[in-house]
Amino acid sequence: MMNDLEKGTQEVIEKTLNEDLWINIGVASLKILAIFIISGIVIKVGKAAIHRIFKVRQMSPLRTSERREATIMKLLQSVLTYAVYFIALIMFLSNLGVNVSAILAGAGVVGLAVGFGAQSLVKDIITGFFIIFEDQFAVGDHVKIGQFEGDVEMIGLRTTRVKSWTGEVNIIPNGSIIEVTNFSVHNSLAVVDISVAYEENIQEVEALIQDLLLSLNGKYEEIVKPPELLGVQTLAPSEVIIRVTAETLPMRHLFIARELRREIKLCLDKHGIEIPYPRMVMYSRPETESGLKREVGS
Repeated sequence: MMNDLEKGTQEVIEKTLNEDLWINIGVASLKILAIFIISGIVIKVGKAAIHRIFKVRQMSPLRTSERREATIMKLLQSVLTYAVYFIALIMFLSNLGVNVSAILAGAGVVGLAVGFGAQSLVKDIITGFFIIFEDQFAVGDHVKIGQFEGDVEMIGLRTTRVKSWTGEVNIIPNGSIIEVTNFSVHNSLAVVDISVAYEENIQEVEALIQDLLLSLNGKYEEIVKPPELLGVQTLAPSEVIIRVTAETLPMRHLFIARELRREIKLCLDKHGIEIPYPRMVMYSRPETESGLKREVGS
């Protein structure tokens, strides 16, 4: 037993001290390190080249919309990263002595089996391609997808990332996107309702508001067309509601609506137009003798 143990120990020591072994390990380590360094350089250079290509396309008369270009650019950069990482992994396994050809040969069979088991993943990828090439929405658009609403930060092969105005980031699988509302394709409409007391002269109020709207021409670059006074919208119990609309750039209607309310409020205050406020009228019925008798009898 001791002789076998000593022989085994001697063989291990001889293999450990073998110069060829350490040379092979060193060469393999350098190759692996070079693979990762070159992969990082290729990804960085490739992303810069893609960005440069789309920057040159911006000066071309045949260019597409900026939204579509930004989306396709991010998609190409993502595909480049995955492709380089896959090639680097194959080269890494090859340097470790793994039979890569056998892995690649079996990848088709495994891929077929995975395809049946990962139908949702395939659906996500196919839907992602249709979203991009049909230009349903793009990076930077303000959209509503199901219960999530916000700005599109990223459209990937599998998921879409939407950031809400309060800061939450929602990761949505592309395959679950059935209906999309895109607020960034066409101009928005700012709707402002102004409440005026019944005691005021409606014609005078409308004339003041109309003059104010004409004076705002060119003041706000977000307004596409001059604001329009539609007239009396509602006769409420204690107020008359006058509606004003303005066509704005996409997703700028909320800002313009706030500015219009401020401008109209200052104008009405300047001319002494009263804004209605809740009122309570108390009616006291005089007590009669018969009423007192009924009360006592009850």
